[in-house]
Amino acid sequence: MPQVALNLRKRLFFDMLRIRSVEEAIAGTYPEQEMRCPVHLSIGQEAVAAGVCAALKTEDRIMSTHRAHAHYLAKGGDLKAMLSEIYGRAAGCSSGKGGSMHLVDLKVNMMGSTPIVGSSLPVAVGTAFGARLQGLNHVTAVFFGEGMTEEGVFSESLNFAALKNLPIVFICENNLYSVYSPLSVRQPARRDRVALAKAHGITALSGDGNDVEAVYFLASQAVERARRGKGPSYLEFTTYRWREHCGPNYDNDIGYRSEAEFLRWRKKCPIVRQRNRLLNKKILSGPEISRKMKTINQEIAEAFSFAKASPFPDKKTLLENVYAER
Repeated sequence: MPQVALNLRKRLFFDMLRIRSVEEAIAGTYPEQEMRCPVHLSIGQEAVAAGVCAALKTEDRIMSTHRAHAHYLAKGGDLKAMLSEIYGRAAGCSSGKGGSMHLVDLKVNMMGSTPIVGSSLPVAVGTAFGARLQGLNHVTAVFFGEGMTEEGVFSESLNFAALKNLPIVFICENNLYSVYSPLSVRQPARRDRVALAKAHGITALSGDGNDVEAVYFLASQAVERARRGKGPSYLEFTTYRWREHCGPNYDNDIGYRSEAEFLRWRKKCPIVRQRNRLLNKKILSGPEISRKMKTINQEIAEAFSFAKASPFPDKKTLLENVYAER
């Protein structure tokens, strides 16, 4: 794997650290019951969001799923706007009407996140097709879990993207589970999703989703390939979510996965991995990490205060932006 620039290596680490800190704060505050929407946390999966989005430009577009916080933040989304959205406030990035699973911020080309499994794929393909029709040199990256590859729209989206040679990168975050169901009860043991993508005529690769530099390397290649008009790519990254499918808690006790499995994956923490890599190479120091952590914590505290102090949407706005105007 080629060497990543020193400043970028540090940025990747701090981006993951910020995402983790934000979501840990959400988990700690959620029991106050002021966030009246479900939250799906990406704790343990930060490397994919950070690595992919670091390979994108501001004008490039992303789409996400119900587990969207990390993607939104890594793309440059506003933390105050995101927390305000989760608190249902008018200052939210979706005007307080969408909640955690419907994050939109056109200022950074976060085109949206949709909770229905598979629904973001054709929309993302549409944004890539639109860019092609408009002559824009924009790339679309769409994030989804391995469960989405079981939907018919997965094949349809790959087929259309390949047929039209669209500038899109399909990012599969394979965290091994769909809610409480492991891959073994959902997909045949010999099923190869990378091979399926290749069968559609798409460049397809897999990588370690807990190594942020490896993610960045594969993503940057795929993004540049798309930008040069070389068509779509499919990247699958194996990773693992630490907390429950939906909510702030740990759920190893309910039986669908073991504590031993969780601990094995926790040892593969992407943040610890990158921190140790940078410390060992003396690219980063302990005091530098402490200073950055203080800045991150201050930003988070200010964003929570802002969100909680913001007003709720006015009832008069209930039907605004629900339907497209003619």
